[in-house]
Amino acid sequence: MVHLKVDTTYNRGLMTPSPGDSVSLTIEKPAAGGRMIARLDGQVVLVGGAIPGERVTARIERAGKGVLFADAVSADEPSPDRRPVLADPLCGGCLYAHINYARQLTIKSDVIADAFTRIGHVELPARVPVAPSPEEGYRMRARLHVRGQRYGFFREGTHDICDARATRQLLPSSCDVLDRLTAALRSVDAGNALGLREIELSENVDASGRAVCLDVAGTMDVRTGQRLAETEGLTGFGPQSTVTDTLQVGDVPLVLRRNVLAFFQGNRYLLPDLAAHVVAQLPSGAAVVDLYAGAGLFAVGAAACRNARVKAVEGDRVSAADLMVNAAAHDIEARHEPVEEFLAALRSAPDTLIVDPPRTGMSREALDGAMRLQAARIVYVSCDVATLARDARRIVDAGYAIARADGFDLFPNTPHVETVVVFDRPGTA
Repeated sequence: MVHLKVDTTYNRGLMTPSPGDSVSLTIEKPAAGGRMIARLDGQVVLVGGAIPGERVTARIERAGKGVLFADAVSADEPSPDRRPVLADPLCGGCLYAHINYARQLTIKSDVIADAFTRIGHVELPARVPVAPSPEEGYRMRARLHVRGQRYGFFREGTHDICDARATRQLLPSSCDVLDRLTAALRSVDAGNALGLREIELSENVDASGRAVCLDVAGTMDVRTGQRLAETEGLTGFGPQSTVTDTLQVGDVPLVLRRNVLAFFQGNRYLLPDLAAHVVAQLPSGAAVVDLYAGAGLFAVGAAACRNARVKAVEGDRVSAADLMVNAAAHDIEARHEPVEEFLAALRSAPDTLIVDPPRTGMSREALDGAMRLQAARIVYVSCDVATLARDARRIVDAGYAIARADGFDLFPNTPHVETVVVFDRPGTA
């Protein structure tokens, strides 16, 4: 165990800083993941709670491999973009909350460019614009952790609960429903025999549909489930419950059903814009393969808005069940199988590939299979700039050029940014 030394000041050149030491740092630039980069006698320090350009006093938190981690405790020369934080600044969803929102977008653009340069060794054709989002009530999906009688998000790097309402990620009405649900649970399970661990919340865009699924250690009897399902404001309860979205993508309304446990993009305000942007990159009437298709957001958009001939592939069982339902109305060929297996068996190359992989990016096998197809265009949707930059290097090495890159701020006040990159194979347009 590391014992922190509190209120110790590090003197440059006289000692190696230890956990608990206070140091004075000039913040240089942002790093992926939420911290900012500073240097101490040439050593990189990753600083939380800071803004590029500031001079801060920071407390050393821990040492990693060749890098120190620290948290700003005071801004001695504060940025004009610094603002008060209304919630716990270390709560999930608040790591950028101390930064004025316009500056957050600039920082996220910088992080994207840095990842492509440093990790992918690829230059982007232009500075990446990041589409803004309203900062409050944007989140339509959330996994809330429960400890005792409290529910909320984890503080960064801990299992300590912070109040979900204070972060303003959820609608106030959503928090009201969660309050009523947890109160009802206490009334029917006063001894906490069920052992509630997590609440999975899923809403549609206008919050007219709201479903929850509870992760419990024990067994919930039918009567208890029925009592909880009657909570005012819920339209669905349990692992089979669904919500239905109607999204206006251009002039076309898209109807999508999804299970409470299915992955789906989480920002109610930017969801139609993201879908419209991806769909706009597709040639009209093209043959499209949508990998990691989820419930079918992009596949349905491609078929409905661009008259595309679509094959959509999803490996997750829950999301694939939604995909099958949503695809049926649009003559989409929907497949429930691993992307790697689908690509290995695919013999006819599409005009365009859409890929929206998990945070880990595409597996080597999946990327090999995708490159073998030599599609004229690849539209890569990513929630992680590091794995995106890594995969971009391989795509460029396979003969593609980056046509454009765009960001969407699906999670304001956090370091996360959704990035859409279009790759074209020269000579195939």
